[in-house]
Amino acid sequence: MDAHTTAALNQGGIADISTIGAKSGSERRIEIVFHHLDGRYYITGRPGTKRDWLANMIANPTFTLHLKRSVSADLPVVARQVEDEGERSTVLYRILTESWGNEPAKADHILPRWVDGAPLIEFTPA
Repeated sequence: MDAHTTAALNQGGIADISTIGAKSGSERRIEIVFHHLDGRYYITGRPGTKRDWLANMIANPTFTLHLKRSVSADLPVVARQVEDEGERSTVLYRILTESWGNEPAKADHILPRWVDGAPLIEFTPA
């Protein structure tokens, strides 16, 4: 991966992902926000809504991240569902405050709901 692609990946932001359907086996592409925290990359979403992309990643952990802002690149990556409550709490708190700009008091208030019900995937370049 070249320096421009690495820099774009490390900024986080909006990208597309292509996953393989858990049931259909067909490729699915959607736009999504990803986050970079201390050399690790994450995808999450609001709690309480079923996500096809999550089911797809659990069934088929390899997917493609399509960078499309400052750099255009298609990166093969591998997903890992974050299930440990302590890890979920730490990562989601940072996403809520650092990526999405919530005040710490608000993040503390809503964090239990996020830990209990938000999807959280860590991905690594393949």
